Amino acid sequence: MHAWHLRPASAADVEPAAELRAVVMRPDLERLGRYDDHRVRQRLRDAFEPAHTWVVETGGAFAGCVALRPADGGYWLEHFYLAPDAQGAGIGSGVLRRLLDRCDRERAPVRLNVLQGSPARRLYERHGFVPESEDAVDVFMVRPLSPAP
Repeated sequence: MHAWHLRPASAADVEPAAELRAVVMRPDLERLGRYDDHRVRQRLRDAFEPAHTWVVETGGAFAGCVALRPADGGYWLEHFYLAPDAQGAGIGSGVLRRLLDRCDRERAPVRLNVLQGSPARRLYERHGFVPESEDAVDVFMVRPLSPAP
């Protein structure tokens, strides 16, 4: 695994995050016939909350972002994007494990949605997420609480 670390996001991170979202989501959105160059960026800008977002850095550079937003007695995992050159090196699993460990300590369920056919779904399934519902575009997943020790 490559060296990485998380730092709290700031308002200045919104544009790098929006650009990264456009890059990493483009193949899946095009496959689903849903890619719109402006909308893919604007959706992140509209939902970006620095207080619940972290930036993934490798070698001191922006390599990704992830948000863990409190909701309904648990969390929503959102805006989890890694630069293509940071994918496949264990960084995504490491970041996800760190956030899920926090949720486990709080005994909080975690929900997310992933695009239909996205390879990211396999990552989430390896970390205990199961489908809860789906539509033509998204699969909504939940990581249920494990039994109390």
